[in-house]
Amino acid sequence: MKRRDVLKAGAVTGALAVVGVSVSSCASETAVKMSADSISLADIPIGGGLVVAEPPVVLTQPTEGEVKAFTSICPHQGCKVSEVSNNEIFCPCHGSKFSALDGSVIQGPATEGLAAAAVALDGTKVSFG
Repeated sequence: MKRRDVLKAGAVTGALAVVGVSVSSCASETAVKMSADSISLADIPIGGGLVVAEPPVVLTQPTEGEVKAFTSICPHQGCKVSEVSNNEIFCPCHGSKFSALDGSVIQGPATEGLAAAAVALDGTKVSFG
């Protein structure tokens, strides 16, 4: 193997390592607020929401007393969404935005919306299933 080939291989390997670190840190920058077993309606801001670790969902409260749930995994490249404000769900990795009302795409690069998740409200306690 020529010296030039060794240097090229090293540069490619280094570039792949940087990309790998970038993708994995992107996925780990999720703002997880709490676990699913301790969520009450008061924990979900009106017009905003919470990102939950288990199950991996984002809960929104578009209007007072109305709770919606969607997967927290962005369909673009699998990153977790990080925040909800002004009835928009944000993915920090590539800037996709989704509607907190129905999970549809507001801004790409994602081309698919967030999948709905089953959620129920029992008094003021939020439950899944």
